Amino acid sequence: MAYTARIALVGDRSAAVRSHVRIPGLLDALRVREGLDLDAYWVRSEDAGQGVEGFDAVWVVPGSPYRSEAGVVAAIRAAREGGIPFLGTCGGFQHMLLEFARNVCGLDRAGHAENEPGIAAEEAVVVAMACSLVGHEGLVDIAPGSRAAELIGAGRTQARYHCNYGPNARYLGVLREHGLVFSGTDEAGDVRIAELRDHPFFLATLFQPELDGEGSGRDGDGRGGDGGRAHPLIAGLARAAVAHAADRRD
Repeated sequence: MAYTARIALVGDRSAAVRSHVRIPGLLDALRVREGLDLDAYWVRSEDAGQGVEGFDAVWVVPGSPYRSEAGVVAAIRAAREGGIPFLGTCGGFQHMLLEFARNVCGLDRAGHAENEPGIAAEEAVVVAMACSLVGHEGLVDIAPGSRAAELIGAGRTQARYHCNYGPNARYLGVLREHGLVFSGTDEAGDVRIAELRDHPFFLATLFQPELDGEGSGRDGDGRGGDGGRAHPLIAGLARAAVAHAADRRD
């Protein structure tokens, strides 16, 4: 029996954000190519704190600063604690670190430098990067045995970015001690993917997999091309959502 998976796209939708334009087409392509029954809903950041428990997956999409940091953090916490498949990309990655630092590591004052420009450096879990990654492409090394490796493959993968903020290195140790796994790093060793092992699907990337292949015209067996195949991480979220829908309704 097929089950429709309801996916919450958490963020402040805008036609000016490239990822927001591409995401619906990528989910449509998964419906056609993999037969996944997906129903996506845009959830504004101000509304995200009202609960995502009725969804089968939560994707916190790029587009920060969000109008409501609290709403985004609440949605991520609900997905983490409720076993709801979760993907965070770009700003979603940054806010996943924020939620985990506050609610798992007990760092109540942990903040995000983009949302709080005057925050002390020692309290910012997410900080401005020395070099902007807006428009940057680079290689990411995937840790063997991780969920990311299961989906992408161990080794290296190409990634596209559009961000100015990333994790504060001084907090990586405490985040790791509390169970966050850093499963992808760039060539300089900086964290680019984080995930949780004891969760149906909980993964976030600083890069934007939804931009993979944008404008490349690739098709056939390759990913990419506008409206083409979804990145393996997005396909993985979609499959996890369908599995969650089946479990929830059986």
